[in-house]
Amino acid sequence: MARKLDGKKAAILVADGFEQVEMTKPREGLDEAGAETKIVSLKSGKIQGMNHTDKGDKFDVDLTVKDGRPEGFDALMIPGGLFNPDVLRVDQNTLEFTRHFFQEHKPVAAIC
Repeated sequence: MARKLDGKKAAILVADGFEQVEMTKPREGLDEAGAETKIVSLKSGKIQGMNHTDKGDKFDVDLTVKDGRPEGFDALMIPGGLFNPDVLRVDQNTLEFTRHFFQEHKPVAAIC
């Protein structure tokens, strides 16, 4: 049986210091609905999740915002956290990546 998001791709935009549960739970839901999710960040390698003020798990980055092509995604999700939004909003590559979704009227989900 086809799932609602089969064939759709969602970018999850995060930086070190994102609130882990705000990334993992929505990602789980997207994956279960059939979407292909990719972690996009400022740097390659791994990024550090947080559980409030305590360090959480590290996650592999699939693409950097500089190398990622927003045209290849159907939706964007931006988890919150103590540091994540502040780090992302001052990076020019991130702003350009994010702007594409709004210009193309693609869904954007942001968690505070």
